[in-house]
Amino acid sequence: MPAPAFLKVTASRIAAFLGLVLLIAMLPWLSGRGAEYTILRARYADREPTPEALAAIREELGLEQGPLAMLVSWVRGVFAGDFGTSWVSNTPVGPGVGAALGVSVTLMGFALAGAAVIAVLICVPAVAEGLGQRRRPVSGILSAALTSLPEFLLAAILLVIGAVWLRWFPPFGWMAPEHAVLPALALGIPAGGLMGLLLSDAIRSGFGEKWVATWRLAGAGPGQLARAVLRRALPSVLPQIGLVLIGLTGGAVAVEKVYAIPGLGRALLGAASAQDIPTLQAGMLALMALALLAGTLTTAGRYLLIGPAVRFGTLPLPEPARSGSRRQPAVPAVTGTALLVIVGAGLLRDPLTTAHTRLAVPTWSLPFGADASGRDLLARVGHGAVGTLGTALTVVLVCLVVGITVGLFPLAATGPVEVANAAPPILAGLVVAAITGPSAQGAALAVAAVSWAPLAAHTAALAQEARAQSYVQVLPVLGVGRARIMLRYILPAVVPPLLRHAMLRLPGVALALAGLGFLGLGPQQPSPEWGLILAEGIGYVERAPWAVLAPASALVLASVLAVSLAGGGAPVWKSPQLWKSPQRKTADLPASPQGAGPRAAKP
Repeated sequence: MPAPAFLKVTASRIAAFLGLVLLIAMLPWLSGRGAEYTILRARYADREPTPEALAAIREELGLEQGPLAMLVSWVRGVFAGDFGTSWVSNTPVGPGVGAALGVSVTLMGFALAGAAVIAVLICVPAVAEGLGQRRRPVSGILSAALTSLPEFLLAAILLVIGAVWLRWFPPFGWMAPEHAVLPALALGIPAGGLMGLLLSDAIRSGFGEKWVATWRLAGAGPGQLARAVLRRALPSVLPQIGLVLIGLTGGAVAVEKVYAIPGLGRALLGAASAQDIPTLQAGMLALMALALLAGTLTTAGRYLLIGPAVRFGTLPLPEPARSGSRRQPAVPAVTGTALLVIVGAGLLRDPLTTAHTRLAVPTWSLPFGADASGRDLLARVGHGAVGTLGTALTVVLVCLVVGITVGLFPLAATGPVEVANAAPPILAGLVVAAITGPSAQGAALAVAAVSWAPLAAHTAALAQEARAQSYVQVLPVLGVGRARIMLRYILPAVVPPLLRHAMLRLPGVALALAGLGFLGLGPQQPSPEWGLILAEGIGYVERAPWAVLAPASALVLASVLAVSLAGGGAPVWKSPQLWKSPQRKTADLPASPQGAGPRAAKP
């Protein structure tokens, strides 16, 4: 990368990171309009909210200092190890956040162990086929099934099956190793499925490269060849695996709420709902540190694995992926049809009237049963789909506009894209809820704040290809201005594929909105929103499992639909640092990932 471009990218990353830290530091000031009421309710319940009392509390919190003085004071405290005092309990924040962080890290450790086992099991057939020089059609149904369910939904399903029906594991708490089984599975199954899917595809691609034939001719054994292909496959998927690890921090928030685990995620939810901003600040910093550590480790691992081959110019390029089985369209067709049937039947019913017995069992006239208020669950699921999918469509269109605008300036946008791509919607939802309070608009804003990044990366890649066309490169010589080139030649080539990409992201955005609703960061009662319906049923899961299974069925269908659509047509877009194509094409070189074969082999 040329020096000016490198400097721009570095400056963009630094500015994005500092902007995120600044946002966290300014949360007390941004949410200061109601901070004094929070303190008054929590600490001085017997005092009236007089102007004098509220002014005294604002002075105590330092809200009258102004944003700059507040920022300096907070930064000094962080460097001194003082994360402030809880607005609710009036105790130091640091010890409580540290204890909760330890619980969350332990849970994520169990989840990573399970995810690694699942990923290995998925990759074993790919290694066996490569060593046996066999190529079979790969449907990816198992990996898609493991990947499709978001953590909050899988946690609810495992709670019903493992704790209520089978009674194999305790439903709630964090007191013994058996309490970690269901939460670890809820986090580890989607992560392991995604890592296994990415790595198995990379392994199959690695076995198809020409250097493998050279190694076989040179006498490499199966074990040596398998290790070399694995080393060749890992660098291409490590950035995505890093994002999976970062995503565990967001998934842990929902899982800890479902199983009542006293971890950092549950503490952050409580802090956001109670407007305990110092606790929220410390927790967000801890999650940022975990995300930064995961990203740093995966980047360092990728460099260690691929660095020698890059320096010597001997890195082979993978062959383009072949199209999958013709049966793949059946999955989105079946799930989409089933979802339309449920939504259509629900729209014909009343979602708000309490016309049934509380927690009524499902019958032919009441297919999904009733909730704790006696409302028809099928009606609430059907009407909730309209609100959830309508909001998701608005979010997708906003992300499309933002993605196109930002993606046309790839060097300056590198830092914001990386930050937005790595931040789970749940973390953005916590910040927005702390500033504006839980609402449907706040949930939409939080999802949009992190969902434009893949579209921006795709825009940059398409715009670069369009600018590289010979007829476009000659236009400035003919006197055509930059604005005309952009409007007449670049944007027409960029917008159609981006629109298709954005529409494929619609079910995933709907699931993200449902996740925020489940956590109480989205629409409030009596809104028939999918996540909110599921959250209402969790408290009655042992008495009335259908209160959870009813909304879960629609969410499962939406999840499978999202993954099957993405697997059938939406590629995994490269990260910003990979937007520029390599200068040297070395696909025909019989080189190993390290730059040399098992023995010296001449081309």
